[in-house]
Amino acid sequence: MKYAIDARSVTKVYGEGDVAQRVLEGCDVQVPHGEFMMLVGPSGSGKTTLLSILGCVLRATSGEVRLFGEAITGVPENHLSRLRLSYIGFIFQGHNLLASLSAEDNVAVQLQLRGYPTKEARREARALLDRVHLAGKYHRRPAELSGGERQRVAIARAVAGAPPIILADEPTASLDAANGALVTELLRELARERGHTVVCVTHDNRIFSLADRIVRIEDGKILADHRERAA
Repeated sequence: MKYAIDARSVTKVYGEGDVAQRVLEGCDVQVPHGEFMMLVGPSGSGKTTLLSILGCVLRATSGEVRLFGEAITGVPENHLSRLRLSYIGFIFQGHNLLASLSAEDNVAVQLQLRGYPTKEARREARALLDRVHLAGKYHRRPAELSGGERQRVAIARAVAGAPPIILADEPTASLDAANGALVTELLRELARERGHTVVCVTHDNRIFSLADRIVRIEDGKILADHRERAA
């Protein structure tokens, strides 16, 4: 079976010798195409580090990672940049929106990076904002939006250009229950209706039931015997 994400024996070590810190130890993660998977565990368990390796942001110390069968370990940095642009849409806990740009421009810039002409990028940016229930707020800057609205702009930006993999790092951490559920339901819709593969790092047990599968990590290790289908 060809997985969207196939990580085998992934380790991450910072430092050397007596001061070496092992953050990940032999992690195996396989995510089928179109699955909405949650990666859960306590603070410091290695969730974000593993997500960053899957997203071509960090390099593993050892092990192998493939995206749709293409190896991403050991490739040159400029090749990693291409892989990120081709395969990955990121949603960050802190939104990472450009404060000086409108919601429309934040999304349109990502589309232009993916090769869209300016007019087409703006048209598609509005369509994406409509999809996340932000019609009429195209020209508002991040400071003029609520936390839930900013996170929805971040989702629109992440899916701009239809990258096949969406990686979300604690997307509901700063949101109330209603907005957290709305954001998570949007992620689930992307997986189930539009075929994106979604991996969401979270410790928010309010949204566990919305996942297709929950994978637990603790002390840098995937606890395979604690994998469970979401309710």
